[in-house]
This record gives sequence, C-alpha cells and structure tokens, in this order.
Amino acid sequence: MIQAFFIIAILLLVFMMCGIIRIVFGPTTPDRVVGLDTINTLVVAAMIVLGAAYDQVIYIDVAIVYALLSFVGTLYIAKYLEGEIQ
Repeated sequence: MIQAFFIIAILLLVFMMCGIIRIVFGPTTPDRVVGLDTINTLVVAAMIVLGAAYDQVIYIDVAIVYALLSFVGTLYIAKYLEGEIQ
C-alpha cells in the first residue's frame, strides 16, 4: 500500500516539472504566475500524500499553512500585476 503513495508522489513531481517548464517558457507574466500557483498546489498535494504514507499529521498541518501562504502570495502577485501596489 505504501508503494501506491510513493508512485502518486513521483507523478506529482513529474507534473511539477511541467509547471517549471511553464514558468521558464511562459510567454507572458500571467502564464508564469499560473505555473507557479500550479506548482504550489502540487506541493500541497504531495505533502498530503506523504503525510498519509508516513501516517504523520504534521505533514498535513504544514500543507495547510503552505496553502494559505501560497494563496496570499498569489493574491499579492495579482495585485502587483494589476498595478495597485507600487
């Protein structure tokens, strides 16, 4: 059963690589922001999967905090791109 969690974690890492490609080759800044937000979401999912694999609640707690900080960071970047923050 543990191997299923690790296979899922490896797939999430592969998907993160796709997000990195989007950040590097994204033609516009909003494309890069979406790639970064996608990577952040995949990191949260990977933490939850690894928390379930190791049966540790701390991974879930860290994932929740990371998701909150990621959301706030995305909002800040969106406001900056709109020109409201100078």
